[in-house]
Parts: sequence; structure tokens; C-alpha cells
Amino acid sequence: PGNFKDTQWQVLAGPVLILLILSMMVLPLPAFILDLLFTFNIALSIMVLLVAMFTQRTLEFAAFPTILLFSTLLRLSLNVASTRIILLEGHTGSAAAGRVVEAFGHFLVGGNFAIGIVVFIILVLINFMVITKGAGRIAEVGARFVLDGMPGKQMAIDADLNAGLIGEDEAKKRRAEVTQEADFYGSMDGASKFVRGDAIAGLMIMVLNVVGGL
Repeated sequence: PGNFKDTQWQVLAGPVLILLILSMMVLPLPAFILDLLFTFNIALSIMVLLVAMFTQRTLEFAAFPTILLFSTLLRLSLNVASTRIILLEGHTGSAAAGRVVEAFGHFLVGGNFAIGIVVFIILVLINFMVITKGAGRIAEVGARFVLDGMPGKQMAIDADLNAGLIGEDEAKKRRAEVTQEADFYGSMDGASKFVRGDAIAGLMIMVLNVVGGL
């Protein structure tokens, strides 16, 4: 019974986490909760970046597409929550949406509206035109090459098995790795499209924040 309960919690952890993240789009959050969530999001992004940088093989970080979807959904929910509080409480001062948003605003804009507009345009171009579009193209090409090369890899494994170079267990392991690698790149292709949609939504939300914050 104990193992069954542990398994149930493991199965329910993902859907419950998604529901909590989506509820942030609907339920109003106080400023200090936004500060905590923004800090957690930044820390999570740095951790994922460091793990990805030091990963030698693709399957060592096979959970990356799932983590990417979760972090993207969290960022989108935080954008909606911060926009709500900016539009409702923005007249009370620059700290209405929390200290993290205020600190980033002062750091990037420096109190000058013209500089803020220029920095905003530069960040949009870098995020949407360079990072998001480039990452999506890389994921698409990678998935295509992996799927095209999958039959050749399977034939090479069968040839090594027939020649006696590897055993049956090693052949099964290699076939499983080929399948997992194809699944990984296919998931990355889908996740990159999700991230691109998030970039477009984030751009529109940021414009609303600028207009509403005036």
C-alpha cells in the first residue's frame, strides 16, 4: 500500500503542478508571492542552463523538453499575474508588482522612458528573432536528421549483432537509446513551437504592461 501511494503521488504530481501554475492566471497574487515566484523562476532557468551546458550526451538530460514546457508555462502565468497587478495597482507606485519587477525596471530603464523603449525593442529582437527562432530551427532540423538516420542506426545495430560484435542485451540497449533519442528530438521540436508562442504572447503582454503602466 505504501508503494502504491508513492506511485499515485508521482503520477499526480505533474497534473497538480500544472493546475497550480494555471490557477496563477486566474487568481490574484500578492506582490510578495510574485517576488518569490519570479526568484524561483530565475533560479530554475539558471539551473537548467548550467545542467544543459555540462551535459555530454543527449539522453543524460532527457527531461529537458518537459522542464522547458513547465518553465515556459510558469513564465507565461507570471506574466499574466504581474500584468493584472500592474493594471490594477500600478497607480500606487513602482513597487506594486513586487520588488523583483521594480528592481529589473530600474536596472534596465534607469528612470528614462526613451532608454526603456530602446532597450525593450532590442530585447524583443534578441528574444524573438534570434533566440526563439534560432532554437526552433535547430530543434526542427535536429529532429528531422535523427528521424531520417534512425533506420540506418537500427541496421547497424542488427549488423553488429549478426556479426557477433555485441550481445543481445547490448543490442536491446542500443535500440532503446535510438528510440529515446528520436523521442527526445521530437519532443524538443514540439517544445520549441510552444516556446515561440510564449515569446509572441510575452511580447503582447509586455506592450500592455508598458501602456497600462503609463
